[in-house]
Amino acid sequence: QVQLVESGGGLVQAGDSLRLSCSASGRTFSSYAMGWFRQAPGKEREFVVSISGSGSTRYYADSVKGRFTISRDNAKNTVFLQMNSLKLEDTAVYYCAARPYPATAIYSYNYDYWGQGIQVTVSS
Repeated sequence: QVQLVESGGGLVQAGDSLRLSCSASGRTFSSYAMGWFRQAPGKEREFVVSISGSGSTRYYADSVKGRFTISRDNAKNTVFLQMNSLKLEDTAVYYCAARPYPATAIYSYNYDYWGQGIQVTVSS
Protein backbone atom coordinates (compact mmCIF):
# COMPACT_ATOMS: atom_id res chain seq x y z
CA GLN A 1 0.00 0.00 0.00
CA VAL A 2 1.28 3.43 -0.92
CA GLN A 3 0.01 6.70 0.46
CA LEU A 4 0.53 9.87 -1.52
CA VAL A 5 0.35 13.43 -0.26
CA GLU A 6 0.50 16.41 -2.59
CA SER A 7 1.64 19.87 -1.61
CA GLY A 8 2.55 23.18 -3.20
CA GLY A 9 -0.66 24.17 -4.89
CA GLY A 10 -2.24 27.60 -4.72
CA LEU A 11 -3.34 30.68 -6.57
CA VAL A 12 -0.99 32.26 -9.08
CA GLN A 13 -1.20 34.65 -12.00
CA ALA A 14 -0.86 33.67 -15.62
CA GLY A 15 2.79 33.42 -16.55
CA ASP A 16 3.89 32.53 -13.03
CA SER A 17 5.50 29.32 -11.86
CA LEU A 18 4.50 26.79 -9.26
CA ARG A 19 6.09 23.62 -7.96
CA LEU A 20 4.04 20.69 -6.76
CA SER A 21 5.44 17.93 -4.60
CA CYS A 22 4.12 14.47 -3.91
CA SER A 23 5.48 12.51 -0.99
CA ALA A 24 5.02 8.76 -0.93
CA SER A 25 5.10 6.24 1.87
CA GLY A 26 6.88 2.91 1.52
CA ARG A 27 10.39 1.62 1.04
CA THR A 28 10.45 0.72 -2.64
CA PHE A 29 9.64 4.07 -4.18
CA SER A 30 11.98 3.51 -7.12
CA SER A 31 9.85 0.51 -8.14
CA TYR A 32 6.89 2.77 -8.78
CA ALA A 33 6.27 4.83 -11.83
CA MET A 34 4.64 8.12 -10.92
CA GLY A 35 2.24 10.36 -12.72
CA TRP A 36 0.40 13.63 -12.43
CA PHE A 37 -3.15 14.00 -13.63
CA ARG A 38 -5.50 16.94 -13.39
CA GLN A 39 -9.21 17.58 -13.43
CA ALA A 40 -10.78 20.91 -14.24
CA PRO A 41 -14.37 21.73 -13.24
CA GLY A 42 -16.83 19.98 -15.50
CA LYS A 43 -14.12 18.02 -17.28
CA GLU A 44 -12.74 14.53 -17.07
CA ARG A 45 -9.47 13.77 -15.38
CA GLU A 46 -6.62 14.06 -17.85
CA PHE A 47 -3.03 12.93 -18.04
CA VAL A 48 -0.38 15.58 -17.48
CA VAL A 49 2.98 13.89 -17.11
CA SER A 50 4.60 10.66 -15.92
CA ILE A 51 8.02 9.40 -14.94
CA SER A 52 9.49 5.93 -14.69
CA GLY A 53 10.83 4.47 -11.47
CA SER A 54 14.41 5.30 -12.35
CA GLY A 55 13.51 8.71 -13.69
CA SER A 56 14.97 7.93 -17.09
CA THR A 57 11.69 8.04 -19.01
CA ARG A 58 9.18 10.86 -19.00
CA TYR A 59 6.00 11.44 -20.95
CA TYR A 60 4.26 14.80 -21.23
CA ALA A 61 0.86 15.78 -22.48
CA ASP A 62 1.12 18.05 -25.50
CA SER A 63 -0.60 20.83 -23.60
CA VAL A 64 2.23 21.09 -21.07
CA LYS A 65 5.31 20.20 -23.12
CA GLY A 66 8.01 22.80 -22.75
CA ARG A 67 6.33 24.33 -19.69
CA PHE A 68 6.09 21.53 -17.13
CA THR A 69 8.90 19.31 -15.87
CA ILE A 70 8.57 16.19 -13.76
CA SER A 71 11.39 14.90 -11.61
CA ARG A 72 11.83 12.58 -8.68
CA ASP A 73 14.09 12.06 -5.72
CA ASN A 74 13.98 8.37 -4.88
CA ALA A 75 16.04 8.89 -1.74
CA LYS A 76 13.30 11.15 -0.41
CA ASN A 77 10.30 9.27 -1.85
CA THR A 78 9.18 12.42 -3.58
CA VAL A 79 8.14 13.41 -7.07
CA PHE A 80 8.01 17.01 -8.23
CA LEU A 81 6.10 18.87 -10.89
CA GLN A 82 7.64 22.18 -11.89
CA MET A 83 5.07 24.25 -13.73
CA ASN A 84 6.26 27.33 -15.61
CA SER A 85 4.46 29.83 -17.81
CA LEU A 86 1.15 28.86 -16.28
CA LYS A 87 -1.98 29.50 -18.28
CA LEU A 88 -5.59 29.98 -17.27
CA GLU A 89 -6.39 26.57 -18.71
CA ASP A 90 -3.96 24.93 -16.26
CA THR A 91 -6.44 25.62 -13.49
CA ALA A 92 -7.47 22.27 -12.04
CA VAL A 93 -7.14 19.88 -9.17
CA TYR A 94 -3.85 18.07 -9.63
CA TYR A 95 -3.50 14.46 -8.56
CA CYS A 96 -0.37 12.49 -7.91
CA ALA A 97 -0.57 8.81 -8.81
CA ALA A 98 1.61 5.73 -8.44
CA ARG A 99 1.70 2.39 -10.19
CA PRO A 100 3.58 -0.61 -8.76
CA TYR A 101 5.75 -1.04 -11.85
CA PRO A 102 8.84 0.93 -12.84
CA ALA A 103 7.66 1.44 -16.41
CA THR A 104 5.66 4.58 -16.86
CA ALA A 105 2.15 4.86 -18.29
CA ILE A 106 -0.21 7.60 -19.40
CA TYR A 107 -3.66 6.22 -18.59
CA SER A 108 -5.31 6.70 -15.25
CA TYR A 109 -6.37 3.06 -15.08
CA ASN A 110 -2.71 2.08 -15.04
CA TYR A 111 -2.28 3.70 -11.64
CA ASP A 112 -3.31 2.00 -8.42
CA TYR A 113 -2.67 4.70 -5.86
CA TRP A 114 -3.83 8.29 -5.79
CA GLY A 115 -3.32 11.34 -3.67
CA GLN A 116 -6.19 13.45 -2.42
CA GLY A 117 -5.54 16.14 -5.01
CA ILE A 118 -4.44 19.74 -4.70
CA GLN A 119 -5.92 22.85 -6.22
CA VAL A 120 -3.97 24.97 -8.69
CA THR A 121 -5.70 28.16 -9.77
CA VAL A 122 -4.28 30.44 -12.42
CA SER A 123 -5.80 33.91 -12.65
CA SER A 124 -5.46 36.60 -15.29
